[in-house]
Amino acid sequence: MTHAIDRLLHPHQAALGVRSYRSQVLASNIANADTPGFQARDVDFKAALSAALGARAQASPLLARTSQRHMGAGGATGAASITPLIYRSVTQASIDNNSVDVNVERAQFADNAMRYEASLTFINSKIKGLLAAIQT
Repeated sequence: MTHAIDRLLHPHQAALGVRSYRSQVLASNIANADTPGFQARDVDFKAALSAALGARAQASPLLARTSQRHMGAGGATGAASITPLIYRSVTQASIDNNSVDVNVERAQFADNAMRYEASLTFINSKIKGLLAAIQT
């Protein structure tokens, strides 16, 4: 039963991990908007999610955690850290070689936050469905 629930929820859990990682990267871009020479970065969501799902599929029982305090097979931040960051293309050149466009970063951050909330809603509906099945 536990494996079935894990299979049901794992894609959404992996998506939440990648979305959380992307939020950190976008927040870093916004924080460094005035840093000379800083290049805006982003996460390739599709590649990062594939890496997160693939890392779990390839995990062996030898890498199983024996304590909750141990690091998982994906590292400290999970499989999202395996995927390299990509540099965002420059929309408007600046004198100090900073490629951060604050308006683009804010829009990307808001979009990512909305998709994060959607993933939470999907997980919530799956859990409510399981609870309804158990109670009937």
